[in-house]
Amino acid sequence: MGAEYLIDSNVIIDYLDNKLPPAGMAFISDVVDNIPNISVISQIEILRYNAPLHVYQILAAFIDSSVIYPLDNNIVPLTIEICKQQMNISIPCAVSHRCKHENAMRVFNFHKFCR
Repeated sequence: MGAEYLIDSNVIIDYLDNKLPPAGMAFISDVVDNIPNISVISQIEILRYNAPLHVYQILAAFIDSSVIYPLDNNIVPLTIEICKQQMNISIPCAVSHRCKHENAMRVFNFHKFCR
């Protein structure tokens, strides 16, 4: 596909639940086929729910097939600065913003949850 994308947790959940519009499903399918990239925050957000076992297994399998970008000493202070400058940004959105810049990726957030 060329470009690498850091996929937002809401997009992952909607993709796995087949709730994205057809164009979004097609696009994410291509991204996922190319090995999905997620932040450790998305990993936590996705696996924190008490989903039924069969749903949890699907989510865990997706996580296992993904490249997970951790929080590190480069991302943490820059995320803090973003949060201080943009008081209305959520921590997951700020982390995604920093991860994408640190790793030269695009954040794919079909629903535009992040401001």
